[in-house]
Amino acid sequence: MKITIKLTSVFLLFILVSACSSDDGTVMQEDFVVAFENPSMSFGATEAEKDINLVFSTAATESGSIDISFTGTNAVYGDTEDFVTVPAAVNGVVTVEVASGAENASFVFKKLKDAVEGTEKSISFEISSVNLMGGMSNGTTATQVAFEETAALGGNLAPEVGGPNQPNQVYVDLSAQNQTSINREAWDLAFYNGDEFRVAINGSLYMAVAELDETNIDAVTAEQVADLQSSVAVGTFDAANTVYVDMPNGDINGTAIQEISATDTENKVYLVNMGSEIGTTEPEAGSVSTSGDSRGWMKIRVLRNDTDYTLQYAGLDDTKHKEISISKDAGFNFQFVSLVSEGVVSVEPEKEKWDLNFTVFTNEIEGFGSYGYSDFVTTNTMGNVSAYMINTETISYGDFTISDIDEATFDADQRAIGSNWRNGGGPGTLPSLKEDVFFVVKDGNGNIYKLKFTALVNESGVRGYPSFEYALLQ
Repeated sequence: MKITIKLTSVFLLFILVSACSSDDGTVMQEDFVVAFENPSMSFGATEAEKDINLVFSTAATESGSIDISFTGTNAVYGDTEDFVTVPAAVNGVVTVEVASGAENASFVFKKLKDAVEGTEKSISFEISSVNLMGGMSNGTTATQVAFEETAALGGNLAPEVGGPNQPNQVYVDLSAQNQTSINREAWDLAFYNGDEFRVAINGSLYMAVAELDETNIDAVTAEQVADLQSSVAVGTFDAANTVYVDMPNGDINGTAIQEISATDTENKVYLVNMGSEIGTTEPEAGSVSTSGDSRGWMKIRVLRNDTDYTLQYAGLDDTKHKEISISKDAGFNFQFVSLVSEGVVSVEPEKEKWDLNFTVFTNEIEGFGSYGYSDFVTTNTMGNVSAYMINTETISYGDFTISDIDEATFDADQRAIGSNWRNGGGPGTLPSLKEDVFFVVKDGNGNIYKLKFTALVNESGVRGYPSFEYALLQ
């Protein structure tokens, strides 16, 4: 699992340009504008240091420095006190050196002592001077660092989906302002940790399953299921094929695998279409290539063992199966299993520590059955996250405040954002960013954010590089 924080510089509100008249032969000179990448950050219980990032409007044309002053609330600077910085502060100022050609800069904040329970402890940093030709600060000129976990005021995130093959599922925690990335092929089955005994399949690989009229997994052969295989797939344009995939709204009671019974004889064998490998071809700019070769077929059967699951699995023609025991963990939505690596794998963060998942997704087209979507965003409805969309014809993103929230509109369908943030494209037309919508997201702790997507592609027009800005409503 890879955990990263990657933010874009949307808070750099504008670049001021100064120039003399073009007929005097003078070259236009861009001002060098500096801002903090985000207006706030906070420390988790086990974190001891963080990078505080500065973003530039343009690459530095010369060497220089940026002076940053700070004030503390119940916090004192010093090696034996509450915090220090790298580089070290001198007389209450942190000086960050800027090399010629640099496009950004940062300094390190080291937390030495935790906050006393019930006491606010924070540091406010402010850009006090930019010591380069044409240097100035604008946009997010101050940032606040909290010593304990608090909801981020907002910021900008660029989930690392991985380009037009979109190899990664990216879990985003808005209040903690971070993202967790996992390769889509890392898992196949998800075993529910709640009260029910349910098993989900990996829709990001376009997996599908069919229940067989058999309880002995070793008795099932490839020949017996050959006629069924063409139907057990995603994208067949058959409305009836939705029975072979999980209900796309995220309802745990809508898994294609029926609830696991405490009575063994009621648990049937399932034919498993393992879906598609992650694509490797490089498509034209603006297109995607998310699917590669077939991952083949397997057979599985799931049983209950008190409060645990027992997974039986084998190749279609194998006459002897293998087993994996899976124990529930209430701190997570699911326990994940890879049939390829043949074991339990770590995938999702804890259920209270993510809000959005950027992923390839198996959705449904009414009348045509299951269908694969790229650039899809689901909400963590099992973690009590909900969302709804607003059209800017009603109110602009900038004007939307906490008083405009409509609690009754929050949608518990995990597709509340879905693909609604982009235009789907069509014959001769590539998908594009929708600039006339934004979203309101409520996390599991009741924090409410407004969220607007700012990119679908990168600077070269290549898909798989989404970004968004968001702000806490308070």
